Amino acid sequence: MPDNDWSQILARRLFEQRIVQLHGPMDDQLSMRVSAELMTLDAEGDDAVTLRIDSGQGSLAVALTLMDVVELLGVPVRALGMGQLGAAAIGVLAVCSHRAALPSTRFTLREPTTQAEVHARNVAQWAELHAGERERFCARVAAAVGQPASVVAADMASGRFLGAPEAMTYGLLDEVCGPEAEIHHMPGPPIGFRPRR
Repeated sequence: MPDNDWSQILARRLFEQRIVQLHGPMDDQLSMRVSAELMTLDAEGDDAVTLRIDSGQGSLAVALTLMDVVELLGVPVRALGMGQLGAAAIGVLAVCSHRAALPSTRFTLREPTTQAEVHARNVAQWAELHAGERERFCARVAAAVGQPASVVAADMASGRFLGAPEAMTYGLLDEVCGPEAEIHHMPGPPIGFRPRR
């Protein structure tokens, strides 16, 4: 069976378990698929949806769109970070109702990329719009993690790196999960693996 067929079967089975995968650079195409899957699952039931995130790159516009979708859903979205999360993915993680990550997950606080084709006479207007979007992004992340917006903005500008334990201390995570019983977590519904017996 071709690899593409296997990936479609896997995606369908995960979808049936109310799991959506956000893997790879966050572009318009990925944003449309993830948004459509989240909204479909929202319409089909009241149970929480799990969003598995492994994305190191993405644009500011895509981040803000996905953050809006997550916050407007009628069902809880429980995030599981795996691999690496950076830029745009940090914003999506931050607005989820419960945020967990595997112990080896890496986080990079940095500003999402911005690309636009702007006529020379509109550059100043575009720069003002972009500054407003960046400020809104940092403010939303700051509100979710309980940090001052100025601290989040400074960390985004400097490109701060965090491991999973540091991300939990920062406020990005509610839980660091793993196969062992010594799972570190903050109050909230558990997500992740069961301890070995």
